[in-house]
Order: sequence, then C-alpha cells, then structure tokens
Amino acid sequence: MKKTALLTLALATSFFFGFAFKTITSNANDNTKMKRVTSIGGIFFKCKDLGKMREWYKTHLGLNTNQYGAVFEWRQATDSTKKGFSQWSPFKESTKYFEPSNKDFMINYRVENLNALMVELKKEGVTITDTIETADYGKFVHIMDIEGNKIELWEPNDVEYEKLGVQMGTKTTK
Repeated sequence: MKKTALLTLALATSFFFGFAFKTITSNANDNTKMKRVTSIGGIFFKCKDLGKMREWYKTHLGLNTNQYGAVFEWRQATDSTKKGFSQWSPFKESTKYFEPSNKDFMINYRVENLNALMVELKKEGVTITDTIETADYGKFVHIMDIEGNKIELWEPNDVEYEKLGVQMGTKTTK
C-alpha cells in the first residue's frame, strides 16, 4: 500500500514539474507577434466610367461583376472549410473616398484583430484617418502609409459577408 501511494505521489510530482517546466519555458520563448495583415481584402481604384469598366472586366477577364465591382471567393489557408472574400471595386473618378490620399487606388487588407492592431499602430505613430466603423460583415478603419496612400483595414465577418452577397443575388468569382 505504501509503495502504491509513493508511486502515485512520484508520478503526480513529476507530472506537475513537467507541466510547470513546459509552461515556464514556452512563455519565456514566446516571441510570436500578433498577426497584423492576413491577406488582401480588396482593391479599389478610380475610373472614368464605372459601367464600362465593370463590363470590360466581365467580358474580357471573366469577373462576375455587380453594382459594387466583383467579389473573389477563396478558401482560408488555416481552415479550408472556411471561405474568404476579397472585393474588387472601381470608383468614380471624382470619389472623395480615397482622401486624404490623392492617389487613384486604395488597397483593403484583411486583419485578424482590428482593435488590438489599432492600439499597436497608434503606439508606432501611424496616421489613422478615422475611427473604427462596425458593420454586420466586419470592422473597418483607414490609415495612411508613409507615401500618402490611404489603406483600409478590415476585420471581416465572412459568414455575414456571404449572407449579404446572397441577399443581393450576386455571384462570386472563383
């Protein structure tokens, strides 16, 4: 009986020390940074004629265009059972949406945790042009890079984004 109790105590102690050692060493070596950009969320550009531009891309490049441009559907690398989406959108040449940038394009990047990323970007002195806006299909904010390009950051909710596309009757480009 004493042997069994002693053996149980020895096993429990070694398990505890092994767990404690693993916890201490993994925390000490955890130099992983938070994820920032995970992929391209969209490409937006100015053009003279929205209708002609959407039609040209539909005819010549096979995009399934709609009133907002086109949506590319893909599978997420970390979980291929989950869909991801990227938006392609031409804007009127006169749009003010890209301001304060004077460039003819804007890139939307998908991010994992917009609130945490904004904290880090503020610490780093990145120019943030507005506040986080929330929609059913995700959160958005705009920043400027060092050359004056406006960048849209999007923490997507792909499930809701897909539902919105279905409600609108749009087809994705795959």
